[in-house]
Amino acid sequence: MNPLIIVSIAAFLGATALVAAILTLSKSFTKTNAENRLDALSGKKSPDQESTRGIIRQDFSSLGSGALHQFGKSFGGLGGWGTFLEQANSPIDLQTLVFLCLGCGAIGPVAGFFSNAPGPMLPLMAVLTAPLPIFWLMFRRKRRFDKFGKQLVDGLGLIGRALRSGHSLNAGLHMIAEEMAPPISTEFMRAYEEQNLGIPIEQALRNMQKRIPNLDLKFFVTAVAIQRQTGGDLAEIIDKICEVVRERFKILGMVQALTGEGRLSGAVLMALPIGLFIAVYCINRDYVMLLFTTEFGKKMIGFAVVMQIFGAYVIKKIIDIKV
Repeated sequence: MNPLIIVSIAAFLGATALVAAILTLSKSFTKTNAENRLDALSGKKSPDQESTRGIIRQDFSSLGSGALHQFGKSFGGLGGWGTFLEQANSPIDLQTLVFLCLGCGAIGPVAGFFSNAPGPMLPLMAVLTAPLPIFWLMFRRKRRFDKFGKQLVDGLGLIGRALRSGHSLNAGLHMIAEEMAPPISTEFMRAYEEQNLGIPIEQALRNMQKRIPNLDLKFFVTAVAIQRQTGGDLAEIIDKICEVVRERFKILGMVQALTGEGRLSGAVLMALPIGLFIAVYCINRDYVMLLFTTEFGKKMIGFAVVMQIFGAYVIKKIIDIKV
């Protein structure tokens, strides 16, 4: 076996053991959920902090403790790994996510080794397969946000009808939680239970808006906050918000139809170089190996990767039209 491969495997196993040790130590110095709840009930922490929300849900902040949480604060502007996992309604915790990434990162080189892939491609395969669990959670997060946005119009309409029939805003939130499907029912139930625990309803709605960064929900939260301070007909304001949201969805559908060809062309252009490389590698391996054995070929690979990333960014900016 190539000594370089042995060294790579040993380095990977050592890094895995180091990460496991760091996670174990950071978890041992982190307060448990029960301790956080006792602090909240005893008044050591304010009710709008994340520890109070842990009374009615799993405390995701404890999942992002230590060095990994500090690293996760800069993860795509998501506010940390705990917020990211919560927004994706993740069935796994942070520690499991880390080990899944390490496992996927090991699967790529192992598969490449048994398929007789060239040595320089093994680290690249590890880099490509390691973030697969994170991409899966990002897909879950986006799908959940999209479903919430589609449900919000009906939810706001339900609140408007409840207000006109004489119910309170709290009762309207509870109706959404009882009569609609997740994820909107889950989020509004959290807001309803938070205000039952003593948190002002404006703060409970702001907490929900932090968990679901939806522009239409932000309009609703702002309208509720202004109405609680200055008064007014909240049902009429909600009806106008629903009308604006419906028109925006109509325009968004038109934009999606007009940009469908561009999105399909972008997917084909991004997949074509990779597919062509795999096809030529299977047909004539010696021809492709010149990219890895010659200095000029290595420069070509680096330039191709940079241009692929730049092309993907340009195509995304062209087809991503804000409505």
